Amino acid sequence: MTHLVACLGTGKGTWTEVNKLIRQRSWEKVFLVTNNFGKENYKNESNAELIIIDDNQNMEIIRDILVNELKTKNVDVLDMAINFISGSGKEHMALLSALLKIGAGVRLVNPGESEVKEI
Repeated sequence: MTHLVACLGTGKGTWTEVNKLIRQRSWEKVFLVTNNFGKENYKNESNAELIIIDDNQNMEIIRDILVNELKTKNVDVLDMAINFISGSGKEHMALLSALLKIGAGVRLVNPGESEVKEI
């Protein structure tokens, strides 16, 4: 079964899209990469596992934190769906780099009208 990992930034309206994506499929695990603002304000109704980063750190440090967090959470690296609808370019690049570094098979997904769409 597929694991979903998505960025959860502070952009207006993007959390709605992330929540829609989470609801549209039965995921084995859901990981949301966010900062302290997301940790304090996101209503986690899906039991997603939050991976907290300091978005003021440089990209390499964020990447290394993500690598360590994903390794300790025993992710299924063969089937990772990723979404970048929320978050910053720096967060997106750090996440993609971390997934590639752990050897994850990745595919980009987005919420559709009624089901998850692969891009």
